[in-house]
Amino acid sequence: MKRVLFNYIPSLRYSSDSLLLKTGDKLKQTRIFSSQDLVQFSKLSFDANPLHLDSEYAKKAGFTDRIVPGILVASLFPTIIASHFAGAVYASQTLHFRLPVYVDDEIIGEVEATNIREMKKKYVAKFATRCFNKNGVLVLDGEAMAVLPTLCPMQT
Repeated sequence: MKRVLFNYIPSLRYSSDSLLLKTGDKLKQTRIFSSQDLVQFSKLSFDANPLHLDSEYAKKAGFTDRIVPGILVASLFPTIIASHFAGAVYASQTLHFRLPVYVDDEIIGEVEATNIREMKKKYVAKFATRCFNKNGVLVLDGEAMAVLPTLCPMQT
C-alpha cells in the first residue's frame, strides 16, 4: 500500500468577494512527516537527536514514538506563504511548541493574515501561524511576518 507522504492541499478562505489577501484570510496545507523526512532533515541540519531517529530512545524518554523536529513542522509556514505569493520574503517567526508531533501524524498548517500594510510598493503582512493534528488539537503556534510583492495570491 502506497502512503501519501506530502499532501499539498492549498486553501484560501476569502473574507470578501475580492481576490486580494485581507485580514482574516487563511491559507492551509496538510502534511504527513515520514521517517525518511526525519533522516533527511537530520542529514541536512546535522541534528542527530535520538528523539527524532530512535524509537526506543524516544519511548524511554516518555514519548510514544519518534518526534518530528519542531523546526521541521514549522517549515510549513514559509512553504504555505511562498506557494501563494511568489517572491515573498519571510522576515520573522515566533514559535510555541505545544505538543509533540509524531512520525506519520497528519498535520494541518495554517497561516491567518492579522495585519497588512503597504510599504514601498510591497506589502508587509503579519500572520498568526498554527499547526493542528488530525483531531484538531493545536500542536504549534506563533506569529510570522512576510514581505509580499502583491496581495493577489497565485492560483494553485
